[in-house]
Amino acid sequence: MNKAFVKETEQEDDDPQEALIPKGLKNYMTLQGYQVLRKELEHLVKVERPDVVSVVAWAASNGDRSENGDYLYGKKRLREIDRRIRFLTKRLEIAEVINPATQPNKDQVFFGATVIYENQDGEEVQVTIVGIDEADPLNGKISWISPVAKALLKAREGDSVHLMTPAGKQELIVLDIIYPDE
Repeated sequence: MNKAFVKETEQEDDDPQEALIPKGLKNYMTLQGYQVLRKELEHLVKVERPDVVSVVAWAASNGDRSENGDYLYGKKRLREIDRRIRFLTKRLEIAEVINPATQPNKDQVFFGATVIYENQDGEEVQVTIVGIDEADPLNGKISWISPVAKALLKAREGDSVHLMTPAGKQELIVLDIIYPDE
């Protein structure tokens, strides 16, 4: 297909998640989060990309590339891998790794803390405040720039904090603050 009819460029934009870090803020990350991204980058560079390159080279050697599914899919996958490699490289370069175990004020909520709080419905909720790239809300890991984390930051055990939600103001009561051991 002629490239005039395809909404695809040779130099596609980087991952849209890059915009998640607001201007002027640092890319804080726990050591575990840094290692996970580093491992993914290493896997992409040393395993996945070379495999796809060999498939593309094999497919290209078969002749007509215009209707060669292996070639076309391989080139597309290669662009996706390269985009992810660029994204991870940029994120790791600007990462500021924080070890929550070395936090001197363990009686207050800071980056890396696991917080158990009670919401207005009387439910206990446990969250760990982590970096933007490590956030996994379904597993209790929330980004340090999320509204819940912002409400909890600097609170102490027993404090009541207010969280603005679309449904209105909610009160959260901090029940426990836990930091990992060194």
